[in-house]
Amino acid sequence: MSSARGIEIRQLTATKGGMTDFYTPQSSDETILVQIPPNTVEDLFVHKAQTDQLLVVKGRFVLVTLINRKYEYLVLSDRQHIVVTIPPGVLHGVINLDPEPCVVVNAVLRHGAPNERDYIPRQRPFPYDLFAVRELLGESDRQFDVGAFVTSTIQ
Repeated sequence: MSSARGIEIRQLTATKGGMTDFYTPQSSDETILVQIPPNTVEDLFVHKAQTDQLLVVKGRFVLVTLINRKYEYLVLSDRQHIVVTIPPGVLHGVINLDPEPCVVVNAVLRHGAPNERDYIPRQRPFPYDLFAVRELLGESDRQFDVGAFVTSTIQ
């Protein structure tokens, strides 16, 4: 995943409280619980005055970003303790090809008043490469290592 547009991938750290792990809190102006239905391929969104901070709590999905007319794909899973930060102005979408829904926490940082146009899907300028997405998901299944993530850039 590119950092050219300010996208960040951060590993969460945990502290032990007895048998329980407490992970790094995320500062936010509001927290949104998002459910991505099974077999979903969404169009793109872009927010003008909000930063998304995404953490998967159940299932997995593929985050798609469009940067320099190229799609970048990143598998996010509940088996990883990472937060992906998407700053304002970055076109992004989601793909969930699994038969189960995916649940994501979005710890939103506001940089101005919410704009309803931020939540209207934008048509993709060219199709996603779903073959590459399926390969990426398969690679994720085969090579999963705690804290590791799989990413791919497709032109």
